[in-house]
Amino acid sequence: MSTLLQRRLTSLIVPHTRCYPGKYPRPKPGTSERPPYRAPDPLIDNPAATITSLPEDDLTFIHRPPPTSPSPLSYTTNPVSPLLQPKASSTNGPLPPLIRPSADKPPLPRVPDEVVAKIRQLRLSNPEKYTRGRLAKEFGVTQHFVALIAATKKSKRKELVSQRDVLHAASRAKWSDKKKLVEDIRKKRRTYW
Repeated sequence: MSTLLQRRLTSLIVPHTRCYPGKYPRPKPGTSERPPYRAPDPLIDNPAATITSLPEDDLTFIHRPPPTSPSPLSYTTNPVSPLLQPKASSTNGPLPPLIRPSADKPPLPRVPDEVVAKIRQLRLSNPEKYTRGRLAKEFGVTQHFVALIAATKKSKRKELVSQRDVLHAASRAKWSDKKKLVEDIRKKRRTYW
């Protein structure tokens, strides 16, 4: 083939190749047109910085005081910063309401040791009769406090729970079909929580 024919074929195969240089020629690899940006050292270029050099150890210490350092004329009684100055007048307006209503309640008084001993003695003597609720009402304390100071033994607790379950099963036997269905639906719903 002739060279003229080869040129025509290559021009058909490689369409639209740019034959002119670009507007912004890129530098050759490994070179750059301008040097890289070197940020000035904020410690050395600071006029307030104190530079101490130790030539024998080849060390340089640069101390720059913080920009928020207090003025030597600032005292706690007369601060320079307006943020540290006390308010001219305090507001005596109403305070916002408390987040929790229980925060306003005073703490319960401490229970004397004699009362604690009496609660323990009654609970140990007959836990079926002297329940946590009954003792809490009688001595003016919470049920949780009674449970903490006079807990029943584990074997006795299991026995009382089994008796309670028998009573509950007897009362559940009297339920209607609709009430049983509603309770079963509620139990099923709780499994998905």
